[in-house]
Amino acid sequence: MWFGDLVTLRWWDDIWLNESFADYLGYRVLDEATGFSGVWTDFAVARKGWGYDADQRPSTHPVAPDPGSVPDTASALVNFDGISYAKGASALRQLAAWLGDRDFLAGVNRHLSSHRFGNATLADFLDSLAGASDRDVRGWADRWLRTTGVDTLSPRVAEDDGRWSLALRHDGGRPHRVGVGLYDVAPGDAGRLVPRERLEREVAADEAESAVAEGTGPRPALVLTNDGDLTYAKVRLDEGSWQAALGGLSGLPGGLSRAVVWSAARDMVRDGELAPGEFLGAVGAHCPGEREVVVLEFARGQVADRFVSGAERPGVLATLSEVCRGVLAAVGGEAPGAAPDSGEPGGGGAGLRLAAARLLVDCASDAGELGGWWSAGSLPGGQVLDAELRWRVLLRLSVLGAVGHAEIGAALEADPGAKGQEGAARCRAALPDAAAKEAAWASMFGSDDLSNYMWRATAEGFWQPEQLGLLEGYVERYFSDAVGVAARRGGPGAQMVGRFGFPGVFVEQRVVRLGEECLEGDGVVPSLRRAMADQLDDLRRALLVRSRHAG
Repeated sequence: MWFGDLVTLRWWDDIWLNESFADYLGYRVLDEATGFSGVWTDFAVARKGWGYDADQRPSTHPVAPDPGSVPDTASALVNFDGISYAKGASALRQLAAWLGDRDFLAGVNRHLSSHRFGNATLADFLDSLAGASDRDVRGWADRWLRTTGVDTLSPRVAEDDGRWSLALRHDGGRPHRVGVGLYDVAPGDAGRLVPRERLEREVAADEAESAVAEGTGPRPALVLTNDGDLTYAKVRLDEGSWQAALGGLSGLPGGLSRAVVWSAARDMVRDGELAPGEFLGAVGAHCPGEREVVVLEFARGQVADRFVSGAERPGVLATLSEVCRGVLAAVGGEAPGAAPDSGEPGGGGAGLRLAAARLLVDCASDAGELGGWWSAGSLPGGQVLDAELRWRVLLRLSVLGAVGHAEIGAALEADPGAKGQEGAARCRAALPDAAAKEAAWASMFGSDDLSNYMWRATAEGFWQPEQLGLLEGYVERYFSDAVGVAARRGGPGAQMVGRFGFPGVFVEQRVVRLGEECLEGDGVVPSLRRAMADQLDDLRRALLVRSRHAG
């Protein structure tokens, strides 16, 4: 609110001065001024991935585009994305670490005082920071805010004749102030890792490799680059560290440290460097004791639905279901008003239980068991089905063909509000019935009567991995119908058509070809173009992962 109301950006190329600061300060204030803990852990696991993913797509752009490169409002709207929010916030967190907190806050306050009730630019902000620090702030900004892409930091551990050494490889062009955590396996407890030492180092922008530490005796079992998650970079684990993580990840102290490991594993899966099956093995071994269920959401939404074949998917869902049952069993006795998660193993809380409950429903494949939950009004572990969870259960029953229009209508009569309307639309579109699919398609693409919320709900119900045979004929129809409806619905609506309407459940080269042909045609509005290009890039990535780890 400071940068949106007290000091306003002069033009759309500086939207990050609103959005990135809103993200960064929101998390920072919550962490420092409230009783909630684990806030930066949540940012590392649930938020930064949005920025990392967006920054590796062809549609990436600088946090602060060059002046004049955003010609109009329509062009600006497509930049309200993971770059302007999550990456920008991550860059600000790194800037505070790189400058030192005192100088960073002094520069921010100088900026607010100098430009309050007026407009300002990136140049003005950098002048304020430069006036509070003797570091090369403008050079930092050129490297961090005017460039695209993600740097990669990788440890290199060497052992020789009773000695070990650690160096840090840097692939990229940004300076970093980064933490490096050294951990050992706890004596007598192979499932627990204990800290040996935590170092902080600065990596220069042009430094390809730098020495970090050396010593005698055995090497650290786990070398964790970016421990503390101060910088924005992809992290890799050397083979020894990955094996140590497989053995003791849930016993690694500190939720933020575990978040960095999980994020590294997630990136390695997306880049085709770690087999989805090995990632799922880590999920099965460690997520029952893990406090951050967002890891499971990646396993369901990306690994199960895209990165493994259809034949492997039921086994993946079964694994995730068992993990969720383990989480619910571990935290099921806690009261709804339980204290927030401490970020440590053995913590918990109502939020964790709810996240596991949602995912358990989404992974369920036994309609009889789902029906039992519906009738009982609760899930394993005692989680009560509130209105949101009841619609979630009904959606899964709809996907499996265990309910029909009568049951959906009765649920809507019991919950007739806006959320109930969306839930019913989602369920009707998910029914494995040709007439239901055609009716849903006509409501999305044959008229303009649906609100954006109802359009999104219908699209979310329509495309289901369990129904590929029924949906086959709609793939080509999407690419012929999307252009017209996107042009009529305006920027946010067009973005929604490209994101939620896209047939991403079909991980096939044919879909990539059809999408590319569509983008080469006429009439594709900017918001649809950006969203569809992103979906195609994600699809290519999924095809790459499948080809590298088939079977």
